Amino acid sequence: MEEEIKKCLEVLRNGGLILYPTDTVWGIGCDATNAEAVAKVYQLKKRDDSKSLIVLFDSVQRVCGYVDKMPDVAYDMMDLTDKPLTLILDGAKNMAVNLIAEDGSVGIRVTNEKFSHDLCMRFKKPLVSTSANISGEPTAAIFSEISDAIVNGVDYVVNYRRDDTSKHKPSSIVKLGKNGLVKIIRE
Repeated sequence: MEEEIKKCLEVLRNGGLILYPTDTVWGIGCDATNAEAVAKVYQLKKRDDSKSLIVLFDSVQRVCGYVDKMPDVAYDMMDLTDKPLTLILDGAKNMAVNLIAEDGSVGIRVTNEKFSHDLCMRFKKPLVSTSANISGEPTAAIFSEISDAIVNGVDYVVNYRRDDTSKHKPSSIVKLGKNGLVKIIRE
């Protein structure tokens, strides 16, 4: 796993795209602070850049450097959840502008999965993590379901967990808005 993380770090630092396992489904990843890399993700997925992408972090402490203020309820929700949870938070900052939604929000998730956590920790910046599929097509639950277009469209494909046939699901998504608004986007 160490060699894989080193290769990913090299690709990420050079503005490239990776295909990697996460705490949910396989993800297309890049440096969330690099607008050119983020644009490549939108292009590969054939996704409208007005639709936001999720960003992975290794810790809540690191999230605090990329949003104006973490709502208290966000800490509670992350502590209490027993499955992956993406929170849409207002006041995104220090990220690529084409990653931030028109309303200034961003979808964040703290990952506990070994590979993605260690990669985020070593990279010391947030990583884009969007499902490894063309926009509008079904989400690939396992590596073997990922299309050749995606596999061939990234700069590095991680070998770790390719043979894992456990069907992982996308995260729950909850928007925490101004004035205490809580809106469930996906359960």
